[in-house]
Amino acid sequence: MSTHHKRRFRRLPLLAIVAAAGVAAPSVATANTPATADTTRPTAVQAPDDYYQDATGKSGPELKAALHTIISEQTKLSYDEVWDALKSTDEDPDNPSNVILLYTGRSQSKDANGGNPDQWNREHVWAKSHGDFGTASGPGTDLHHLRPANVTVNSVRGNKDFDNGGQEVPDAAGNRTDDDSFEPRDQVKGDVARMILYMAVRYDGDDGFADLEPNDEVDNGSAPHIGRLSVLKQWSDEDPPDAFEKNRNDVIYNSFQHNRNPFIDHPEWVDSIWK
Repeated sequence: MSTHHKRRFRRLPLLAIVAAAGVAAPSVATANTPATADTTRPTAVQAPDDYYQDATGKSGPELKAALHTIISEQTKLSYDEVWDALKSTDEDPDNPSNVILLYTGRSQSKDANGGNPDQWNREHVWAKSHGDFGTASGPGTDLHHLRPANVTVNSVRGNKDFDNGGQEVPDAAGNRTDDDSFEPRDQVKGDVARMILYMAVRYDGDDGFADLEPNDEVDNGSAPHIGRLSVLKQWSDEDPPDAFEKNRNDVIYNSFQHNRNPFIDHPEWVDSIWK
């Protein structure tokens, strides 16, 4: 069982936000260069005013059901298409030739993707074995929980649940792991939480896939659950959406799936649904 401890979040100085929406400024960052700050970029396309109109005034199970209906209207990608999509959703705003890797925070060449230890691959934040959906079009290819990650660190995370505690992951400062859980670095704890909770709302068993639900346990194995819910809620609260995460939501909505992660737009809905 993971050792729980509350950790204070540290915010690094923000990179300068580029002036033109979706256009990255030149940078001296190179492949495999650790990111020295939370990456930011301006949001170009936000949700229409009426996108969440059917969720207005609702809470608890009614809110969850309304959001499920809203975000289920989406375009689905193939697993091969995910490669190119991630090069847009996670582009380094300071170097358009690179992507930012989720767990390490490194800026790495978009072309350095594959299966070698120093390359980046497609991390399923909701581990695909938790519900056994694999890489099927739908939950297995949903960009709202797929992120570029260093191959070696991705392997360390494996299909572990999320929780506080453990030993620091080599070459991935701020990430910790033990036998049954993984703790990401402070700067993306909220991102991880909101990706997990998106999946729980989007996939509720009505489309041929398992009903995905977070719980307050670890070591969930192949069950369609991921924990620890109480820790994920804490992470979402302490690490609110930043400009990079908001822009990512916009890019997915505008260019690829045409649906949104409601917990990025309305982080207060986390506590409204999971009391």
